[in-house]
Amino acid sequence: MKSVIERMQEENTAENIELFRQYMLLPYEAKKNHAEVRAREFVNDCAREGLNYHVSVGGLDSITLLLFLRSIGIDAPAISVSGLEDISIQRVHKQLGVERLQPAKREDGRPWGKAQIIQEFGFPVLSKEIASKIELLQNPSEKNATVRHAIITGETGEYGGFRTGTRMQLAQKWLELFGGYENENEGVNYKIPPFKVSSKCCYYLKEKPADDWAKAHNSVPFLGLMASEGGRRQKSLMMHGCNYWGKTTIRSCPFAIFDRQDLLRLALELDVPVPEIYGEIVRDPDGTLRTTKAQRTGCSMCGFGIHLEKRPHRFDRLRESNPKEWEYWMLHCCKDADGTEYGWGRVLDYIGVEWRQEMLDGF
Repeated sequence: MKSVIERMQEENTAENIELFRQYMLLPYEAKKNHAEVRAREFVNDCAREGLNYHVSVGGLDSITLLLFLRSIGIDAPAISVSGLEDISIQRVHKQLGVERLQPAKREDGRPWGKAQIIQEFGFPVLSKEIASKIELLQNPSEKNATVRHAIITGETGEYGGFRTGTRMQLAQKWLELFGGYENENEGVNYKIPPFKVSSKCCYYLKEKPADDWAKAHNSVPFLGLMASEGGRRQKSLMMHGCNYWGKTTIRSCPFAIFDRQDLLRLALELDVPVPEIYGEIVRDPDGTLRTTKAQRTGCSMCGFGIHLEKRPHRFDRLRESNPKEWEYWMLHCCKDADGTEYGWGRVLDYIGVEWRQEMLDGF
């Protein structure tokens, strides 16, 4: 088996990333032209391979992508598990004719619910990448022993090229709170959280329904992803570029080289209907564009990135817009083995994120 280093060398990963960085430095008009070229190229490649194409739609980024594609004559079907989005996003989806999908089904034939997934697998907290690592620590096996060791120590072993100090290792702050599952194996003394962590929500609620629709329609997706968002997506986009034709994954991300300013500028040019949860797109005195309310959106129970937000954060805004839903997610969405109800409040307390109303005074 080839090591990660050998595979990266074969795929010219370093060169691809450097070229991608150069594209990210292009002026706005050049980036927009690049997006159009990549989108048309993807459509042509799909025709050559006998594939259809569609747009996977969620928040403002992918809504803008849908209207951008329409503006250049690419009339792709649009799909979304809209029921997971804020009601204002759902209204825009309906206005634009986005096909509404249901979450993936359980073994009993009923669709997965948000609370069921959290109870079964764990809370989506910190980031998708970090949650995936914590989930591996929670579910040890012989197959993932090497990866678990890398998560604790940063040492990758033979498959990873015997590297040390790699990004596989969790940040010390999170090791202290979540690394206790490996205390005996690694001779450390970390904590074990009083709740489970998982990245599976996106898979069952969004990814699998979209993948199932795509297979049924012989279709591959346009996605509104941007490398500037960081995280796991950034690395993948920089390695593989806007259009990717892999063995198991085919997708186009025309906005991959965009930053937030590019996206908001294009949204204004296209007169994109901005869902109410974002407020309005405004320009600050220094010329910077921003949305007056939410900068990012997602499921009302999603905690990815919550530790990076200032108050009032997403759960504060949920309390303002829907107090009953806020109370459910914060205090009642899960149960311990003894029947004790708990929710995001326990999680946020554990990772040091304030959420109680009395602490919001003055904001």
